[in-house]
Order: sequence, then structure tokens, then C-alpha cells
Amino acid sequence: MAKNNNNDKEQLSPDSTQKLEAIKNLIFGENIAEYNHEFDHLKKDLAKKREELHKFIEETRTELMQSIDSLSTDVNIRITELENSMQDKTDQLGEDKVDRKVLGKLLVTMGEKIMSK
Repeated sequence: MAKNNNNDKEQLSPDSTQKLEAIKNLIFGENIAEYNHEFDHLKKDLAKKREELHKFIEETRTELMQSIDSLSTDVNIRITELENSMQDKTDQLGEDKVDRKVLGKLLVTMGEKIMSK
């Protein structure tokens, strides 16, 4: 049924179109211009809000990416510091630790020196 109405409107003569406009003006009167103005205002406001939202999203995305980069750099620095600290401690432990074989040889050598005197 809706298709028939659309086809009827397309086939209307200019006189019929003018009559429909006149009927529409009678029904809605001066309010139709106000409605159209209000709809245009709402459309513009929606477009403005959409643009502001897109701008806000881009700003937020940029800030998040900067924060992620900063955090990544900080984590990498801390990991490097920890690796260096662990390496230093491992080296220190290697120096402080006495090798059992070396200690055994030293004790044997000391024992032989004591016995030879």
C-alpha cells in the first residue's frame, strides 16, 4: 500500500502537488516552518556534537598512546636496571664464593707444608 502512495505522489500533476502543499499548510499551518527550523537546528547541533565527540576521541587516543609509550619506556628502563643489578650481584657472589676444589687443593698444600717442616 505504501508503494502505491509513493507511485501516486510521483504521478501527481503540478496542480495536485500544489493542492497537497496547501492542505499540508492548512493542517500544520505556521507550525511547519517552526518544525522545519527546529529540525534544522537539531541537525546542526547533532553534527556539532558528533564533531566534538570525534575530536575528543582523537585527543583521548593521542593521550593514551603517549601514556603507553611513556610507560613502556619506564618499564624498559627498570628492567634494564634490574638486569644490571642482578648481574652485579651475580658477579659479586662469584667473587665471594670459594671454589671447593681450589679450597681442597689449598688445604692439601698447607697440610703438605706443615708435614714437611
